[in-house]
Amino acid sequence: MSTETVDTSVNPFAPAPEQEPGVTRRRRKAKDDAAATAGPGWSLLAWVLTLLFFAPVAWMVLTSLHTEADAATNPPSIFAGLTLDNYAAVFDRGIATFLINSATASIVSTLLVLALAIPAAYALSIKPVEKWTDVMFFFLSTKFLPPIAALLPIYLIVKQVGMLDNVYTLVLLYTSMNLPIAVWMMQSFLAEVPKEILEAAQVDGAGLSRILISIVAPVTAPGIAATSLICFIFSWNEFMFAVNLTATRASTAPIFLVGFISSQGLFLAKLCAAATVVSLPVLIAGFAAQDKLVRGLSLGAVK
Repeated sequence: MSTETVDTSVNPFAPAPEQEPGVTRRRRKAKDDAAATAGPGWSLLAWVLTLLFFAPVAWMVLTSLHTEADAATNPPSIFAGLTLDNYAAVFDRGIATFLINSATASIVSTLLVLALAIPAAYALSIKPVEKWTDVMFFFLSTKFLPPIAALLPIYLIVKQVGMLDNVYTLVLLYTSMNLPIAVWMMQSFLAEVPKEILEAAQVDGAGLSRILISIVAPVTAPGIAATSLICFIFSWNEFMFAVNLTATRASTAPIFLVGFISSQGLFLAKLCAAATVVSLPVLIAGFAAQDKLVRGLSLGAVK
C-alpha cells in the first residue's frame, strides 16, 4: 500500500504576498497617465457640446444686430455692419408692456406654486400620509391630459366669469400647470432632510410654520431654487393659453414675438432682437442661481 506525500509548505488559505513596491508604483503611474490622457478628451468634448448648444443663441444675437437686408441673405452675412436700430424698433412697439405681463404671471404663479407645493411635499415625505404613492400618482396623472384638450372648457369658463384678457387668469392657469411638477420635485428634495433636525425642533416647541420657514426652507434652498426656476421658465415660455385667453391688455412676451411673422413677410432681424430681449430675464435668473440650481438638481439623486 503506497502512501502519498502531502505538501504542507503552501497554505492555500494564506493571504497573497504583497506586491513589490516597484510594481505598485508602475501601476499607479499607468493609472495617472490614463487619467491625464482622458482629461483633455473629456474637456474637449464638453467644449464642443457647449459650442453646439450656444451656436443658435450666438446666431440669434448676431442677426439682431444686422439690418433686415443683411439678415435675409442666404447664407447670412456674418461680417455685415452692426446696428442697434432693431432694438430701438422693438421697444418702440411696446415690448415693455408684454414683458411686465409675462413677469407678473410668471413670478406670482411661481410664488403661489411654492407656497402650495412645499407644505404638500412636506406631508408626502417627512410626514407621509396613508397611501402617499397614490397621491403622487394623482399629481402626475394631471399632466397626462394634453393642454389643447382642456382649452375649450377653460375658455368657456373664463369667458363666463368675465376673466378674459386678464393677467391673473394666466396666474391661476400657470399655478395649476406647474403645481404637480413642483410637488414631485420638492418631495424628493424634502426626503433628504435629516429627520433628527425636525424632531429636535418639535421637542423645542416649534410649530409647523416655524419648521417650514426656519429649518426646511434653508436646508432645501437649492431644491427650492431649482423648482422655482423651472416653474418660472415654464410660465415665461407658455404660449397656447396666453394667445387664446388674452387680447391686448394681458398679452405676454411670446405673443409679442409672433407679431413679427405677418402676411407682409418675416422681419427676421427684429424678431431676433425681440427674442434676445425676451430671453434675457430667464438667462439672468439662471446665471444668478446657477450654484443653487446645480446643487438642487443633484439633491435626491444619491441615497
